[in-house]
Amino acid sequence: MLDSIRWDSDLIRRYDQAGPRYSSYPTAAQFNDKIGSFDLLHALRGSRQASRPLSLYVHLPFCANACYYCGRNNVVTSDRKQARAYLERLEREIELIACHLGKDQLVEQLHFGGGTPTFLSHEELRRLMGHLRQHFNLQDDDHGDFSIEIDPREADWPTMGLLRELGFNRISIGVQDLDPDVQRAVNRTQTLEQTRTIIEAARTLQFHSLNIDLLYGLPLQTPARFATTLEAIIDLQPDRLSLFSYDHQPEQFATQRRISAGDLPSPSDKLAMLEQSINQLADAGYRYIGMDHFALPDDELAMAQEDGSLQRNFQGYTTHGHCDLVGLGVSAISQIGDLYCQNSSDVTEYQHQLDQNQLATAKGLRCKQDDQIRRAVIQSLICDFELDLKRIERDYSIDFQDYFCETWPLLEQMAADRLIEIADGHLVIQPVGRLLVRSICMLFDHYLPEHAIRSYSRVL
Repeated sequence: MLDSIRWDSDLIRRYDQAGPRYSSYPTAAQFNDKIGSFDLLHALRGSRQASRPLSLYVHLPFCANACYYCGRNNVVTSDRKQARAYLERLEREIELIACHLGKDQLVEQLHFGGGTPTFLSHEELRRLMGHLRQHFNLQDDDHGDFSIEIDPREADWPTMGLLRELGFNRISIGVQDLDPDVQRAVNRTQTLEQTRTIIEAARTLQFHSLNIDLLYGLPLQTPARFATTLEAIIDLQPDRLSLFSYDHQPEQFATQRRISAGDLPSPSDKLAMLEQSINQLADAGYRYIGMDHFALPDDELAMAQEDGSLQRNFQGYTTHGHCDLVGLGVSAISQIGDLYCQNSSDVTEYQHQLDQNQLATAKGLRCKQDDQIRRAVIQSLICDFELDLKRIERDYSIDFQDYFCETWPLLEQMAADRLIEIADGHLVIQPVGRLLVRSICMLFDHYLPEHAIRSYSRVL
């Protein structure tokens, strides 16, 4: 399962296409407004009755500056006071959610995302964590998986000390690129020294793990420049590294309109960046987890993949997929049992709903049995690079080949192309197919033809 990736340019050109990232199945594109707060409350009560452990995601949308590549739901402002009104509503949401859950439900995982969570003042961070601890049973023995996204321009040693004191033990650092010309082109000037300072603080303060995010395909990037960036990042020895492809969609994201399309690298240069990056990371001992993620062999994600316990949800690859995921804040997504639901993506509407003592649930979806079957298939492929066909048949009382009869000829074609192997009741993604795992998963997506015109990023 853990063989190295094998690069095949011809197959990449043939199978590289736009499609979902499968942080869930069905994906958020299928959410509808028939799901509301009543459905969420009912699911929360079911979670309480089953005493399932919890994972909390807290969305903090504020950023002091606009990064031109960004496609996230954020609020760009230099007025730090704007966070206060939002936090008041967030605290109210915490109260409304927590009263439907049990005190015995342990919060094993917590993640602060954004935006820039460290946009908040130390006092605000302390108050927010205090409110969460007051209303949820957060694991307090430092064995929980408590992470936060860090912008090194918005953090320093005292900030890192505060975060460790508050219980955070994992950090994810946004870097994207270290080349000054590229940074100016995307309005994110950030020195290597700023990043190194945060990493040194994290290691001194005994954070358990650190991840660094990079983007390839940004304006003015070249294979040589990006290789230099990656070499410097590898020298910092992060436990995990995310290597995302920049997807230029200026018609959808207003800030991307400030990027000149003429400055973007050619498709061939972009693929060259990816190929050389994979080689650099492999030479440095990093293991490909899947979906743009790499980790050192002794990292929890790599070990979970090796023993078959790796899972995936809206927080990405995780070892806590058995938890009910509760999303808090604007645009946050919850996954509780077979219910998905999402808060309003409009900050004003989110705050208005909570002012009325109403949850801000705007849309969602309840999984049917077909969704559950396909979710199990996609989850196994995207986490393990293989699928036990007999297990799916046994768990869901189906004949796999008959159930996926329309998909089977396409799978046979992929097998002929050496992307996969089907034998002895198993479908195994071969090293040449691992970079294209999204394309393989798309064959099992019942909704994809219906939403083919939607704007998805390309696989690579």
